[in-house]
Amino acid sequence: MTSKNNTVYIIAGPTAVGKTSVAIALAKHLGTDIISADSRQCYKEMTIGTAKPTKEELAAVHHYFIDSHSVTEHLTTANFEQLALQYLEQIFQKTNTAVVCGGTGLYIKALCEGIDEMPDIDEHIKEQVQAAYEAEGIEWLQQAIKEEDPDYYETGEVHNPVRMLRALTFKRSTGKSIKTYQTGKKKERPFNIIKVALELPREVLYDRINQRVDIMMEQGLLEEAQALYPQKHLKNLQTVGYQELFEYMDGNCTLEEAVDKIKQHSRNYAKRQLTWFRKDKEYKWLRADERDIIDNIVN
Repeated sequence: MTSKNNTVYIIAGPTAVGKTSVAIALAKHLGTDIISADSRQCYKEMTIGTAKPTKEELAAVHHYFIDSHSVTEHLTTANFEQLALQYLEQIFQKTNTAVVCGGTGLYIKALCEGIDEMPDIDEHIKEQVQAAYEAEGIEWLQQAIKEEDPDYYETGEVHNPVRMLRALTFKRSTGKSIKTYQTGKKKERPFNIIKVALELPREVLYDRINQRVDIMMEQGLLEEAQALYPQKHLKNLQTVGYQELFEYMDGNCTLEEAVDKIKQHSRNYAKRQLTWFRKDKEYKWLRADERDIIDNIVN
């Protein structure tokens, strides 16, 4: 159902830059559907805090991977890759173009290039490693990696706790270094890929982020977080916009401080997203607010 006559348009960029509106305008222009590449918008219970498209926007263009799963489900990047390829097959039965929109760089990379197949890890070991890290800190984690997985310690990201936790869990689960399975080979996809990343001047983007958080609070983000509070231990809820409000509910800060932290952490996240996408030289960067953006993307 796929061929090099088909084209996938990627609309990427930092949070609050305006990806959704551009993707919807592009999909309408092309007469096609959108696949969300957002690692949180797929969860039904998380709506306000994930800035999902509005009901009107969802009605205007069919979206895949929005409200498709429960927050209790464990989804991996490999799951997204598999689902997104299935969605593309469905879209390409009707038309020869598709739009992928989102800010989760790893998801987009997996769809475009594939990811290395890995054996399963032991969830009990994962919990043990996480608990030890929380108790002992990053220096313990670095030392454990150095002693147990010297291959990773030599070439891996030894200042990134998320990557190190994964590497140590993998080593203890399988007895092998995660580096053994990281081939770095790109998979050939049977469709063309056009990558577009949106940007705005930093002060404009940061102002949009701050305003968005204020609007989320007005729309009921606190009430949404309160409903999810009994499940706050879930990994899917360890995300900006919810963690900070859980801290407020735990009595560790005021509501005003929590909102300020959401804004700060959202700005930090946007900066990391920009760094991620700028590493990929295949992206064409466009101003999100330019007048003829759809024509520029298509042409």
